[in-house]
Amino acid sequence: MSDLPSALPQAVRALAEADFSAVAQRFTTAGFAVAEPADGIITITAAGVRGASRPAVLISVGVHGDETGPIEVVAYLLDALSHQPSALAVDLMLCVGNIGAIRAGKRFIDADLNRMFRAQRGTLEGTAEAARADVMIAATTAFFKDAGPQRWHLDLHTAIRPSVYPTFAIVPELIPDAARAQLIDWLGLAGIGAIIMNPASVGTYSYYSAEHHAAAGTTIELGRIGTLGQNDLAQFKDASQALDDLLRGAARREGAQRPHIFNTARQIIKLSDQFQMAFGKETHNFTAMKQGEEIARDGDTVYTVQYPEELVVFPNPDVRVGLRAGLMVVRAD
Repeated sequence: MSDLPSALPQAVRALAEADFSAVAQRFTTAGFAVAEPADGIITITAAGVRGASRPAVLISVGVHGDETGPIEVVAYLLDALSHQPSALAVDLMLCVGNIGAIRAGKRFIDADLNRMFRAQRGTLEGTAEAARADVMIAATTAFFKDAGPQRWHLDLHTAIRPSVYPTFAIVPELIPDAARAQLIDWLGLAGIGAIIMNPASVGTYSYYSAEHHAAAGTTIELGRIGTLGQNDLAQFKDASQALDDLLRGAARREGAQRPHIFNTARQIIKLSDQFQMAFGKETHNFTAMKQGEEIARDGDTVYTVQYPEELVVFPNPDVRVGLRAGLMVVRAD
């Protein structure tokens, strides 16, 4: 039973409900190889043998079920492309992540899906999201198996709390230099204000694709969370244009500003139920803290700022024990 709003545009409702029937038919009629390897996942590739000539682009939305803005953005882009299928210049995989949570209007069913893309899940094993991650991993592996060297994974999110930089992205450090530079350039075109370089996985989908499938993967925060069908799409204008250009193979637009680059100083891990942050979870992303200030304490463990200035991102003391409760970053530029 879906809890989706009743008055949704058809394209948005179809994507939110993981119904690709109309889009699949249009691309199939145009001669593309179309497959739906699992509920909420569609691949649209050039007929015949895949090779180096077409980039392989994976776009994921709804990994958190309440982050609905990217669902609307991608729904309109996909619908428009399906009416002009010859314009699609890439091999495309679109994944609607946590379908059950989207239908229920919740962030997740049992646990955070974006912590499931790792070998050891501990107490998260057996959750609905662990099973969904296994399905997504299988489809992702199949999609990239015969892809050429140009591989992208854009995992689109929106943030729960306000941010000094309304749009920002997390980029794995392990992405090779040339691909990373191309990705950062594209993120600038998409209007992304800040990039956090990430040295280690915390089980996110985009890091998994970068680590295991050589994709230029990134988790992108595209502004503030909103209700499906009521998002202010103006805040996604630059990102929508950059996505459309990428999918259509359009010439690079000029005039984009380079995002500010940050390095990860440390992950703040919740070790026990005694965990307490020195500030509220409503604290804005990229709030600056000075050397020596307390970040959090967890029993005998006290986290303090080590660098002259660190900025806090994703503060959330309510995560499960063993998961990241915050990220501390430092300026690299």
